[in-house]
Amino acid sequence: MTADPLSGLFAALADPTRRAILARLARGEATVAELGAPFPISAQAISKHLNVLERAGLIVRTREAQWRRVRIEPTPLRDIAGWVAQYRRLWEERYDTLGSYLDTLQQEQKEES
Repeated sequence: MTADPLSGLFAALADPTRRAILARLARGEATVAELGAPFPISAQAISKHLNVLERAGLIVRTREAQWRRVRIEPTPLRDIAGWVAQYRRLWEERYDTLGSYLDTLQQEQKEES
């Protein structure tokens, strides 16, 4: 993971293939072959995507006999949710302010008519 974990998370999530892999893993563990099956890319490319996700802490790989299984690690997603929540509060406050302003305008229009 990078020195800035949040940047590493966003970089890992920036690619649609990696997001699709996480979406698949949200339904349960899978082998590397199962994860790669829906994509028209090489096993090596899937492995590179998994390496990025693993470095970001978003997946964990285990080994059972000759099978390598992958599971999602949702804890880092909580960091992203916390970061987004800060800005959600900001936008909610701005929408509340806009709503109050529009209510004032409507009230003034009613009083003028």
